[in-house]
Amino acid sequence: MANRSNDLVRRVYERREGLAESFTKRYGVKRLVYYEPHDTITAALPREKNIKRWSREWKIDLIVASNPDWRDLYDEIVR
Repeated sequence: MANRSNDLVRRVYERREGLAESFTKRYGVKRLVYYEPHDTITAALPREKNIKRWSREWKIDLIVASNPDWRDLYDEIVR
């Protein structure tokens, strides 16, 4: 579990600091408001690709269901 958790921390950190060329850098997105833990990258990638195809409204509903205040969850994953 530690390796997967560390990978998430690393990826979020890179995006928060603008180190990764991505949507987050282009649009200045800094807060982590939603994530799903998966046991393997093989399980995570199809889910991520599936969510990317969703409409913005569905994505917002997903976030609000688990994080209605849109808190930054970064501190939770670095503990």
